[in-house]
Amino acid sequence: MKNRLFVDNLTTLDFSYLHPARGIVGETWIMDVELYGELDEQGMLFDFGDVKKSMKRAAEALIDHKLVLPAALPGLALQDAELTGQAVRQLDYALTAKRHIRMQAPAEAYAELDIEEITAETVQPLMAAHLESVLPENVDGVEISLRTESIQGAYYHYSHGLKKHAGDCQRIAHGHRSRLQIHTDGQRNQLAEYQWAKRWKDIYIGTRTDIARQFEIDGEAHYEFAYTAAQGPFSLSLPASSVYLMDVDSTVECIAEHIARVLKAQRPQSRCRVRAYEGLNKGALAEL
Repeated sequence: MKNRLFVDNLTTLDFSYLHPARGIVGETWIMDVELYGELDEQGMLFDFGDVKKSMKRAAEALIDHKLVLPAALPGLALQDAELTGQAVRQLDYALTAKRHIRMQAPAEAYAELDIEEITAETVQPLMAAHLESVLPENVDGVEISLRTESIQGAYYHYSHGLKKHAGDCQRIAHGHRSRLQIHTDGQRNQLAEYQWAKRWKDIYIGTRTDIARQFEIDGEAHYEFAYTAAQGPFSLSLPASSVYLMDVDSTVECIAEHIARVLKAQRPQSRCRVRAYEGLNKGALAEL
């Protein structure tokens, strides 16, 4: 009989992925793992401390805070290029004849997976194969479950990039699947929650000062965002219909405050409280 060890909620993976119809989609997955094999001299399959450290680190290195690409997607072009004199990886993809996406970024800002579609089901076996490289000899294999948070109420998928961030949030296209809670005068305002979730469905939240240019493709407006961060130069072009612009950086703190200010402008006499999430179980509060 094979011995099995499980760890639920091993890690949370925040990333964006390319979808042939939806464009760049922010996502958050929860990862559970099961290991099976023989007990070691301690009577253990794998020390829980080692599981949490080595496997969590390996899982996050594969897709966390990256743009995950289905490299086998028909029409997707990937090539090496230069941006401001530095080597980058460039993707080009046409959602339609008029709606194009182009991204230039350091190679570590991408996860290129040899599949045609990014779903939890298609990524699970690739993640399991990736994690096998960090398993001790007595562990024969690993099974992975990737799942989304069960959310009762409004939520939205958003992508962004934070050029001032010292870590991987500086990557120009990573994202989250996030809940939203709004209270007006102490009462839950589910209508406002759903309105914002609808407005921000599959959205890219961009900062106005990061706009490098605006252009059209057969009459369809596009934005190009560009900046240089600690990891290198980044640029992203995408249809304006997929963009929501803010005057400040798109941190979750600024997102919560922005929503609160818009609501307050609509109802000046009301007290507005916004609880904006950034993926799972974390976020920011704003009250006006």
